[in-house]
Amino acid sequence: GETLVAMPALELDVALVHLDRADARGNAQFLGPDLYFDDLFCMAAKRSFLSCERIVATQDFLAAGSVHTLRISRMFVDGVVEAPGGAHPTECPPDYARDEAFQREYAATAKSPEAWAEFRKRFLDVESEAAYQQAVRAWQGAAK
Repeated sequence: GETLVAMPALELDVALVHLDRADARGNAQFLGPDLYFDDLFCMAAKRSFLSCERIVATQDFLAAGSVHTLRISRMFVDGVVEAPGGAHPTECPPDYARDEAFQREYAATAKSPEAWAEFRKRFLDVESEAAYQQAVRAWQGAAK
């Protein structure tokens, strides 16, 4: 009497993931308590790109964590970029926690098209990641 429904799997064209450490070839290390399925996204996607807090030499991985923290193999990565703070405003433990105040500010912009336009202009329509991070630091300083 049980009804089951089946559907085709969703195919991922591209996976964009952020981890704590990676080497230049795409091997990556996860140091936090929750992997967020990043390894599975990379294996499932046609192409995968990895950003990380820091690019390290392959032999330096085990200085930060056990072999169990090496979760993404270069076999599943098409490109790597070092992007400190690249998971902001979410977390990348142990490097940094979620920026709750910034996420509240972001959510508050849903109340009006004008609020969203101002947020977008200030934080998203900027020329670079460095400009984004500078805008966030300025906002954090003003919020204190």
